[in-house]
Amino acid sequence: MRLRNVTGSREVIADSRFVIHEPEKQKGKWNEIFEKDAPIHIEIGMGKGRFLMDLAAANPDIHYIGIEKYSTVLLRAIQKMEENELPNLRFIRMDAEDICEVFDKGEVARIYLNFSDPWPKDRHAKRRLPSRQFLARYNQILAADGRIEFKTDNTDLFDFALEEVGPAGWKIEAMTRDLHHDEKLSAGNIMTEYEEKFSSMGNPIYKYIIYR
Repeated sequence: MRLRNVTGSREVIADSRFVIHEPEKQKGKWNEIFEKDAPIHIEIGMGKGRFLMDLAAANPDIHYIGIEKYSTVLLRAIQKMEENELPNLRFIRMDAEDICEVFDKGEVARIYLNFSDPWPKDRHAKRRLPSRQFLARYNQILAADGRIEFKTDNTDLFDFALEEVGPAGWKIEAMTRDLHHDEKLSAGNIMTEYEEKFSSMGNPIYKYIIYR
């Protein structure tokens, strides 16, 4: 998917108080941003921010941080926050490969991966967010009892993700190939923009929760 450049998006991001501009300086002390201690949950590849904003509104005692690489997409999330500010949500514009430079060992309680780029070519497998290479990164920042939640409508990506779990040293806590018809896993499910779009087309939504 090609993203249309929005003139001035980088300038808006640079001026936004909702964006943490030097996130590496917060490593090990993210709760200072929110001025109180609470579990930290992050979404990698947050898109326009709907999922995290709904979560943050529903769970004021959890701190949420959205990570997005593309300025054009992050701009939309900032615009939503300007309309409905949430004190327990902040954004970072960065590449997910640098995640260990930003969060300290055990600092994150939960990681969300939603409708990630499938990187369909085999030579790009290590770029996929549920790959063993990324699972190794998550292992460094996730708390001992932390969890990763992954959702997608892409069958090949989900099959790949399941194959990576064991070799990377993780275990599956829960898994479904039809989230919206799974009574247990669908309870309290918050949809992303993509999830709503794809499910309305009749696409099944896949999900796993893993731990180590």
